Amino acid sequence: MDTLTRWDPFKELEELQQRLSTLFGRAPVRKEAGGRETLTVADWAPLVDISEDDKEYLIKAEVPEVRKEDIKVSVQDNVLTITGERKHEKEEHHKKYHRIERAYGSFARSFTIPDDADCENVSAECKNGILRVHIPKSAKAKPKSIEVKVA
Repeated sequence: MDTLTRWDPFKELEELQQRLSTLFGRAPVRKEAGGRETLTVADWAPLVDISEDDKEYLIKAEVPEVRKEDIKVSVQDNVLTITGERKHEKEEHHKKYHRIERAYGSFARSFTIPDDADCENVSAECKNGILRVHIPKSAKAKPKSIEVKVA
């Protein structure tokens, strides 16, 4: 047991990155011997921002190069689901690809809708690669101002 092992801090960081990528559902970057990245086609899901104001909940999803005809938004049992597909470009035989990192294929994201949402009046629009899903709040959920009378 008199051998020394060289400590490589980057190897530990790469292992941590792999674990975190797996935890958050992203495909990890694979490295071959020598540290070069190999090409990996990952499953993908659009990134989203969810916000709310006094009138509605708003979900913004990044769906670049996905046609609006290839996106479906549905609500069932207080769960909003966004599904779609980013189709792979036609393969061109005269092109030489050096790297393909963008993911293609079907995706699905689901979100539980809060109890104060009006599931009957959900609307969506897609512009410049951003899908916006508007979920209005129901009228009964809006706060009312009550005047306090002093006697």
